[in-house]
Amino acid sequence: VHPNVSQGCQGGCATCSDYNGCLSCKPRLFFVLERIGMKQIGVCLSSCPSGYYGTRYPDINKCAKCKADCDTCFTRNFCTKCKSGFYLYSGKCLEKCPDGLEANNHTMECTSIVHCETSEWSPWSPCMKKGKTCGFKRGNEVRVREIVQHPSARGNPCPATSESRKCVVQRKRCQKEGKGKKNREEKRKKSNKDESKETRQESKGRAARRQNREQRENNNKTQPKKRKAPNKEQDLAPVDTAH
Repeated sequence: VHPNVSQGCQGGCATCSDYNGCLSCKPRLFFVLERIGMKQIGVCLSSCPSGYYGTRYPDINKCAKCKADCDTCFTRNFCTKCKSGFYLYSGKCLEKCPDGLEANNHTMECTSIVHCETSEWSPWSPCMKKGKTCGFKRGNEVRVREIVQHPSARGNPCPATSESRKCVVQRKRCQKEGKGKKNREEKRKKSNKDESKETRQESKGRAARRQNREQRENNNKTQPKKRKAPNKEQDLAPVDTAH
């Protein structure tokens, strides 16, 4: 071993030197060179830092730098996150997205253009005017639809979600609120009256039946009991005169 190389290192180094830092790493750790001013020193890490990707070899695991426009990468030719000003698309960092795609400034990726989508129209509403369906001849009816998919930045905007058109109805008078209330009150009173009448008739019927039953019972009590007819055979029996 070279005199400047030590095997009693710290921080995951297998071998190291006072000037260059780590020269080799312990198993499963990645070796990477860090620049400190004009000097580079070796360090051993459990995972590669941002801007590097890891490669494993039988003798050593190393961290290699990503491309200049790539912030994090899986390999040198496959980026997973781009630096500011670039948009990620299929592992590459682009300044402008291809045709048919748009730049998503939130994710910094090239994504598909999404157009607005709406549901089917609802049926037309009843013909109305000033919130009423009576008292007029010409009014308006309305139908609506809902947005089921909002568009992306470059997608087709959403159309109107409501439509109105003129309509004609047969003129009819509106029923006055007071009159309608009066009619309902009269119907309620009539119904209560009919129910009361039926109840009184039932009560009279029960009273008449009870009176007839009591009268029959009184008649049975005041009528004299019939005497039992004598037994002629007993009256004609011979009298014993022996004594």
